[in-house]
Amino acid sequence: MSIPAVRLNHAVLFVADLQRAVDFYTSAFDMEVAASEPRANAAFLRLTHGDNHHDLGLFGIGADQVKRPGIGLYHLAWQVDTIEQLEQARLSLAEHDAYTGESSHGATKSIYGKDPDGNEFEIMWMLPREDWGRFEHEAPVERLDLATEVSTWSGVRTAGTIAR
Repeated sequence: MSIPAVRLNHAVLFVADLQRAVDFYTSAFDMEVAASEPRANAAFLRLTHGDNHHDLGLFGIGADQVKRPGIGLYHLAWQVDTIEQLEQARLSLAEHDAYTGESSHGATKSIYGKDPDGNEFEIMWMLPREDWGRFEHEAPVERLDLATEVSTWSGVRTAGTIAR
């Protein structure tokens, strides 16, 4: 029997400096602190335009506890609704000195970055389902021509709604 999950609800990261991580995510991703737990040196953040209780949990463990690289999480992927929002994300990451690259995976277009602790993340936009074509079962890593993608897909919303 499989689990009927409808989405990944939130992710939790261990960070060296809790306040530095909170400052980064609230600024770069327009998040707000939904809750904090000082006894655990933790903060729970939500996207300001979302309706989730929290999208990201951060637990400060101190720089002396950081051991990289290791087995575990490679990156988080944040989905945006329009290709213009992906273009805006690239600019925002550059402003935060967090931009690390970009690529096209066929059905998805991606910008990459990392937070102050080196946790990597992806910000991605997905083509409309009916336009996946040969990318239904492929995920190439190709050069992203964001200007052409914006011209082609301007105004197309693809994030959809989440089942309740």
